[in-house]
Amino acid sequence: MDYQGNIFRPPSEANSILLQVTTGCSHNRCTFCGMYRQARFTVKEETTVLADIDFAARHCRRQTRLFFCDGDALVLPQARLRTILSTIKEKLPWVTRVSTYANARNIRGKSPEELAELAQLGLRLAYLGLESGDDLTLQNIDKGADCAELIAMGRKLRTAGIKLSVTVLLGIAGRERSAVHARETGRALTAIDPEFVGALTLMLVPGTPLAAAAQRGEFHLLDAREMLAELGLMLAETELSRGSFHANHASNYLPIKARLPAGKAAALARIAEALEGGVALKPEFLRGL
Repeated sequence: MDYQGNIFRPPSEANSILLQVTTGCSHNRCTFCGMYRQARFTVKEETTVLADIDFAARHCRRQTRLFFCDGDALVLPQARLRTILSTIKEKLPWVTRVSTYANARNIRGKSPEELAELAQLGLRLAYLGLESGDDLTLQNIDKGADCAELIAMGRKLRTAGIKLSVTVLLGIAGRERSAVHARETGRALTAIDPEFVGALTLMLVPGTPLAAAAQRGEFHLLDAREMLAELGLMLAETELSRGSFHANHASNYLPIKARLPAGKAAALARIAEALEGGVALKPEFLRGL
């Protein structure tokens, strides 16, 4: 396989075929993110991508899922995506799910009909970074979209038949707007009503603008208990018709995995117990990105 630069993928794609169709991130301005900060955004040659599919056909016959790397697969023209997905169907017939990262701008660039076509060709799941439902926080982190647009683009994907996994970041608003961020993020998740929610806990990455702001005293990182309180408030404000709310990433202090709506009360009770000292939190040295 032809891999350029560092390869990132969601934890749930650990056993997937990783097919790199672009390098870097076309936005690449989020203040907290260091994933692609040193990478130049490019669209890989179609011949290279198709050669990688041929490689997977020979060597990845036990993997039933495939993930598009890097951060911007949906930026590809529809004809290019159609060719890639059709080739996957033809040469990797055992692959049952293709997934990708997605951002608001690239979703906006596809018509509902184009997204529906991608779903029919096998694009089953998109990972959307909401981060926060608070517009001031989204502005501060240079997300490139406000909450209303992120909600609309999430709904657009779901209407097209593409399942949605939404990522939110505990602590991203700092101490001053923690409660606002928690409530507004819960309300945004309710409005999108995705199949999956993944709550990660902010870890400052050296070299990012947010880490620099923290060093200057302009951003105040929450401690473990404050992060947990924020999680509890966010979950309390979140209503999903039938979705999973996970806070079991390596960055989280307390693993939470709840199927909503049925499992919400038990998850909130566990958070409350932890806040009272009845459940041990993950020590710092065991946390990771």
